[in-house]
Amino acid sequence: MTFLDEKFLGNSIEDWGIAIGIVLGSFIATKIAYWVISNVVKRVTQKTKTNLDDVLIETLEKPIIYSILIGGYWIAIHYLDLSGNPGFLAFLQGVANVSIVLTLTSIVSRVFDALVTEVVQPYVEKTDGGADNYMLPIIRKVTKSIIWVFGVIVGLDNIGFDITAMIAGLGIGGLALALAAQDSVKNIFAGIMIFLDKPFKIKDRIQIEGFDGVVEEVGLRSTRVRTLDGRIVTIPNSTFTDNSVVNVTSQPALKITLNLGLTYDTSDDDMQKGVDLLREIVADHSDILEKDCAVGFKDFGDFSLGILFLYYIKPEAHWLDSQNTISKEVLKRFNAAGLDFAFPTQTLLNKEIK
Repeated sequence: MTFLDEKFLGNSIEDWGIAIGIVLGSFIATKIAYWVISNVVKRVTQKTKTNLDDVLIETLEKPIIYSILIGGYWIAIHYLDLSGNPGFLAFLQGVANVSIVLTLTSIVSRVFDALVTEVVQPYVEKTDGGADNYMLPIIRKVTKSIIWVFGVIVGLDNIGFDITAMIAGLGIGGLALALAAQDSVKNIFAGIMIFLDKPFKIKDRIQIEGFDGVVEEVGLRSTRVRTLDGRIVTIPNSTFTDNSVVNVTSQPALKITLNLGLTYDTSDDDMQKGVDLLREIVADHSDILEKDCAVGFKDFGDFSLGILFLYYIKPEAHWLDSQNTISKEVLKRFNAAGLDFAFPTQTLLNKEIK
């Protein structure tokens, strides 16, 4: 009997050498596959009009390499006769099965990610729903997590775990976890409702529960709003489903009421001049809806002659910047025209008592 005919775990040294050669051959095959993908396939996909095939090849490159290695390992263990060592055979087959399941899971997850990036995301970015852009990454992460959880469960089932008992245990644990995290679950469902109902979108100015600001981020549990004084407020999503939300941005225009007071020594001509100046400002400012404005001599106040200046800022304009510009323009033009703003005054009459 030669050395190659000697037995080890029921197989000759020659058979073990062939099995090892198959595994080593799979390593060589991976190098060839990598070269073909890099120098042939990628060059072909780069010439196509769509970018999807480039992303898919880039995404599937590693799983393809892993599949070749796993294939070589699978062929090797089935080439050997390990029936006399059922425990060792079961271990090797379990490793192969888990590797196959995880590789397939990786392929599904990567293909899903590529389709979202190249197909779904460009479509969402073209829509007007800003919340979609921020909810899409969340949906992507949740879906990928579900894919991997399913893959792990299938992998564990292949190596002999009692999945039914494990799921039952997870059900009891999940119930306890759900009871301990009711608020979090409530916020998550509220986040889904925000995504579906779209009461507001990113960059909308909203008012809720005493907060007034611009929506910067819509998450699965909470929404971030930058208040008008520049602070970031994180609001639980359940707040939006339990309370009324005022979407300031969605209104046709923002109404601004400015009450101006001129001194009592203002003449009739000067009063008319002030009214005309305000109308000129309306005509000169592109952010104002001119047809809906109201300007006029309003009343005789306690210490001033009142002028009402009511105007509407267009929805697409930044309301604070526009209001600031208009107010400065009023001050500038009134000062240039010599019109004096009134301030609280008292006139004391001294009468001699006889």
